[in-house]
Amino acid sequence: MSPSDDPDARELLPLSPHALTPSLDALGHLLPQAGEHLSGERPKRSGADYRALWRTAIRQQILLLRMEKENQRLEASRDELHIRKMKLDYEEVGQDSKDAQGLWERKLSAPGRTTVLQDKEELYRALCQGVPKGRRGEVWLLFSHQHRLRHRLPNRQQAPDTHYQDLLKQLTAQQHAILVDLGRTFPTHQYFSAQLGAGQLSLYNLLKAYSLLDTEVGYCQGISFVAGVLLLHMSEEQAFDMLKFLMYDLGIRRQYKPDMVSLQIQMYQLSRLLHDYHRDLYNHFEENEIGPSLYAAPWFLTLFASQFPLGFVSRIFDFIFLQGTEVIFKVALCLLSCHEGELVECDGFESIVDYLKTTLPALTQAQMEQTIAKVTDMDISKQLHTYEVEYHVLQDEMVETAPLPDDSERLDKLEKTNAQLKKQNMDLLEKLQAARQKIQTLETSVESFLSRESKMKHVIRSLEQEKAGYQKTIERMRSCVPADALTDVEMTQIKTGPNGKAKTAAKKP
Repeated sequence: MSPSDDPDARELLPLSPHALTPSLDALGHLLPQAGEHLSGERPKRSGADYRALWRTAIRQQILLLRMEKENQRLEASRDELHIRKMKLDYEEVGQDSKDAQGLWERKLSAPGRTTVLQDKEELYRALCQGVPKGRRGEVWLLFSHQHRLRHRLPNRQQAPDTHYQDLLKQLTAQQHAILVDLGRTFPTHQYFSAQLGAGQLSLYNLLKAYSLLDTEVGYCQGISFVAGVLLLHMSEEQAFDMLKFLMYDLGIRRQYKPDMVSLQIQMYQLSRLLHDYHRDLYNHFEENEIGPSLYAAPWFLTLFASQFPLGFVSRIFDFIFLQGTEVIFKVALCLLSCHEGELVECDGFESIVDYLKTTLPALTQAQMEQTIAKVTDMDISKQLHTYEVEYHVLQDEMVETAPLPDDSERLDKLEKTNAQLKKQNMDLLEKLQAARQKIQTLETSVESFLSRESKMKHVIRSLEQEKAGYQKTIERMRSCVPADALTDVEMTQIKTGPNGKAKTAAKKP
């Protein structure tokens, strides 16, 4: 369509001082001609001429407002793309091929993907080829749907059915611990580094909601890293659903329980794997009194997210969503085996611990790809089950063989212990009550400040947009009226009298 065919375009063209075509000049018959300016003659214009001029300016302003709204939509879209790019700012482990991308496109767009079972071996082969990080969140959602179709949890083991938005309206007793850990979670990642920025606020919402949903676990250090990885790949509500999937469906929440029994079992299983598969490294650790809990507990509690590169961690999450917690053991064992030679050469407790906490996590791209390749070829499910049974048998034997003191001595000890516990309980109750009151006061203050800040930002944005609109309107209107005609137009000016009432005065030429 040419500009002359569009009435809106015709209305905008007179704003250009270089308009040459009379048919395109909507105000040509209203504005004075060049010859008239030179001769000094001033054409007489009627009220209808000025009304037509103002109608034209108003129509142009309407068009400008529409254009501004479209620009705002475009800017919001650009912001969303910028945030998405910021979230996925990590180096991928293994480059997924075009065939793999096409395969995931077909699987993610297939009808009934959330209700129809797919071949698990086929999904695993596709996973080994790679996952586009831009579609990684969707792949995790697909895996969770497939797992739930195969394994239905008993009602008593399922997560409480409480909506995410309802949980956000409540207060949590874990708020202080959550706020303290916000700045410690991915402190170098751009999305989470800004204090109380979009990343930290989303992370706070997610952790708060889960602490209210799962009162037995509440909030535990380590969960924030798991939640952070999920938020980098999906929205808050999707991340909340995936956090529930990891915790309840895959059973990871057991390692966060206050008794930590599940974590102790995992440490025993890892120690037995080292004993059976890497005896020299196991003996070296034993000689230097280095147990798995010293270095591997953060790996299990954060799913490797607290120490290792995000691209590597995301790849581990891929396999966890499809294969479960067994993947954590396989990755831990592969990492230790890849560095076995260097670890055995470390002499002394401090040098070994330093290597495990600083040198080992600083993996090169080749080492990360090598580790993932080893994980895909490993199967240790039978050994893990055997070691778990073995742990429980050993615990039962220790209880049965423990020496029993005589009754009087045991009674005295129990009474003393009971008295101490009562005193500690009273002290803790007093501290807890004071802490709860302080937390409620702080939460109220924080929510008030956040609400006021949000309202002020909204008002500022509205005023800035309104100001810009008025400025553009003034400029457009001035450009439509000739300079020598401005003195002929009676402009009304509002002045304030001494009694505080407004009075109208005509501006004299």
